[in-house]
Amino acid sequence: MTPTELRATSGLAAIYAVRMAGLFMVLPVFVLYADVLPGATPFLMGMALGIYGLTQALLQIPFGILSDRVGRRPLIAAGLVMLIVGSVVAALAESVYGVIVGRALQGAGAVAAVVLALTADLIAEERRTRALAVIGLSIGLTFTAAMVLGPVVDRWFGLSGIFWLTAGLGVVALLLLFLWVPRPLRSLPHPDMVPIPGGLAQVLRDHELMRLNIGVFILHTTLAANFLVLPLMLVSDLGLAPAQHYLVYLPVLVLGFLLMIPAVIRAERRRALKPALLGAIVVLLLVQALLPVAGHWLALGAALVLFFAAFNLLEATLPSLVAKTAPVLGKGTAMGVFSTSQFLGIFAGGMLGGIVLTHAGTAWVFALGLAGAALWLVVAATMAPPSHLSNRAYGLPASWRAAADELESRIGTLAGVGEVRVSASEAAVYLKVDPARFDEGRLRALFTSWPAQGREGDGVRS
Repeated sequence: MTPTELRATSGLAAIYAVRMAGLFMVLPVFVLYADVLPGATPFLMGMALGIYGLTQALLQIPFGILSDRVGRRPLIAAGLVMLIVGSVVAALAESVYGVIVGRALQGAGAVAAVVLALTADLIAEERRTRALAVIGLSIGLTFTAAMVLGPVVDRWFGLSGIFWLTAGLGVVALLLLFLWVPRPLRSLPHPDMVPIPGGLAQVLRDHELMRLNIGVFILHTTLAANFLVLPLMLVSDLGLAPAQHYLVYLPVLVLGFLLMIPAVIRAERRRALKPALLGAIVVLLLVQALLPVAGHWLALGAALVLFFAAFNLLEATLPSLVAKTAPVLGKGTAMGVFSTSQFLGIFAGGMLGGIVLTHAGTAWVFALGLAGAALWLVVAATMAPPSHLSNRAYGLPASWRAAADELESRIGTLAGVGEVRVSASEAAVYLKVDPARFDEGRLRALFTSWPAQGREGDGVRS
């Protein structure tokens, strides 16, 4: 990458990370305040935990589309201000209702798609995959760090301290946006990265994509519901003080991550993403059955390691499957719907988990995840095997901009090309290719050749 691209990648990954850290740090400790937060009930605690997912889901796609009109940086700044305001409201809240309002405002700063759009503006198509990999890695590491830091911050500063820290992180993100992230020379639509108007109908009609959307909805419903009861189990079953919960979360998250990495690599190399997906769902199902009876610390620890291993594997493979399944110019819209389903799952998990906890008890909260995993297994078992094509994007050479249709036709004849779209308005070439058969050198050679229209226009005979 160029120095400018390195600044853009590091800055945008940091913005993504600090925002997610603030949202996730509350997850492992919030339910522990059910007895001291005025007005709290299990249902309202679940609502407060998951409400940010609802506002995030409702606004994420509109934010992404609107950024093409009003600019990326103003919308990212507005979203970060919403995060800061929501965090301050939650920090000053004197009842559970104030926390609900604050968490809703936090989620209203739904800038994830806009950050990806700015990434596409600042990073050349040929190097964009590396930037996205860095952002993806930052998200995974941030989740782990937030789960560990939440109990530590709570020990010293309490629940309000977590929200004040989140507000401070939002300020840091604003400073990064204006002082470190470069300003793009121009902003173009990026249909492979962000949603486009009119693309939703096609995505919603695609049965294979809907299977994946249902899956990520169930996965995050289970995550949110589980964390309405897991912190309580660590106190009641293991006798751990809240300040010591990081002693559980740190090893199980690290071990789960280490178990996930070889499984994902093996699935990609052997083109076995569907078996890996089904296997992880089975593990999730078994863990949900084991958690209610895992009273001993060893059994609970093993169950949590398997849970986070399955969760991390599914978090890694599901977006990859969406990218492989979606049409090349519909990938951004497909990913937008997928992310919306993910955040709706967080909201549903908090709300449904709170209702079940109120009327049925802890074991039935885990049963909610068990039923969801069983349903998901049935839905996923009927999915078509993924194509295992990789998405590529390239800049459109200036010499071909007047002959985009001809270039698209020529690229379509290259070995390993499954789908191609050339957009003169976006000055981009979007491909789906089989990496084992695709020769990028042939594509480069085609880019440097002269289009037939150009030769005829110059008076040169073909």
